[in-house]
Amino acid sequence: MLIPENGPPEGRYVQAGPIRMHYLEFGNAGGPVVVFLHGSGPGNSAWANFHLNAQSFAEAGFRVLMPDMIGFGYSDKPLDLGDYTLQLFCDTLMAGLKEMGVERCHFVGNSLGGGVAIQIALDHPKFVTKLVLMGPGCLEPQDAYWGMPGIAKMMSANKAGMSKNTQGEIMRLFTYDPEIVTPELIDMRWAVAQTQPKEVLTTMKTPELGARMQELTCPILTFWGRNDEFMPTQGKAKCIEANEMSRLIEVNACGHWVMIEHPRMFNATSIDFLRHG
Repeated sequence: MLIPENGPPEGRYVQAGPIRMHYLEFGNAGGPVVVFLHGSGPGNSAWANFHLNAQSFAEAGFRVLMPDMIGFGYSDKPLDLGDYTLQLFCDTLMAGLKEMGVERCHFVGNSLGGGVAIQIALDHPKFVTKLVLMGPGCLEPQDAYWGMPGIAKMMSANKAGMSKNTQGEIMRLFTYDPEIVTPELIDMRWAVAQTQPKEVLTTMKTPELGARMQELTCPILTFWGRNDEFMPTQGKAKCIEANEMSRLIEVNACGHWVMIEHPRMFNATSIDFLRHG
């Protein structure tokens, strides 16, 4: 595809089932694999979500993979595969990871990416070593998310038609401190948003996985912003009560993007958890 001006950096591509999937790779090719899974929202990509985290994990000895999931970033955004279901995200991601040579990995997932990570851990428990979740989605019935103020405003803007100004307004809903949303970050997501059909968001279908959290057998570290306007707060209990290896860190003065709003703390804590548990 044509790389838009001010967009995220371009990496490599693999065939992921029916789509061509873009991904970035950093770090030690022989190290433990950490796969970063971004959230949804107009114009999002792996680099937009994790540009403040990738290098720290690479320097810690991990093989860092940052795929753009179907419908996002530089990956294909088809309209002929039906609704954008969680199963579609999972199936195409797993096909892409197989092509990247991944046999087992840690997942680091924000929002929708957290839901994808949980679903894959439920379906393929031997594939997932540990989970790091940040305000994970897919814990509640989908209607519960539509009622959250951040998501309601985001979906309304997406249906009405996005502009660069609206893009910035939506992105500031994700953070406690709006100054964190820099002009460069707005430009990056706006560049991708102009290539993204609105159906990627309007046809998204997600199941309720909260009742299944106790089926997870891997260690789990969850971060939750106290000022998150996108995730229903009852999800915190479902994460911490998943199993005896579950840990929860609630961060004050923080919205939905812990990894962007508090990157030093997030990186150090997550790396320690992945190394030592």
